[in-house]
Amino acid sequence: MPAILAYLLHLLTAVAMVLVFFVIYTRATPFDEVLLVRQGNQAAAFSLGGALIGFSVTVSSALLHTADYYQFLGWSAGAMIVQILVYTVATSLLRMSKDQIEANNKAFGGLLGAISLSIGLVNAGCIS
Repeated sequence: MPAILAYLLHLLTAVAMVLVFFVIYTRATPFDEVLLVRQGNQAAAFSLGGALIGFSVTVSSALLHTADYYQFLGWSAGAMIVQILVYTVATSLLRMSKDQIEANNKAFGGLLGAISLSIGLVNAGCIS
């Protein structure tokens, strides 16, 4: 396959994976993050932003460290599952995430974002 086609295939797939993650993640949260962000809720933006960056770091690592397109897809899909699972576990342990995010507790939103980013970095490192 010509290099430009391989580039476009990987780019479009990576963007599609991020979009799929966004949809699944925002449906997994107990609050409407997009609406909250539109209303200026910074806590929701920190939480969602950390999740997107954490997942994207892992997708980037999969792009860099896999030689095969299907391996890239597999690692990215696995990263998506891990990211959602960690969010679910973290919010169940913290128990008050819905109230804190809806109340625009920026520190709490930052914590959730940092948890997502941290697991994304660890996940990315495991791929390399």
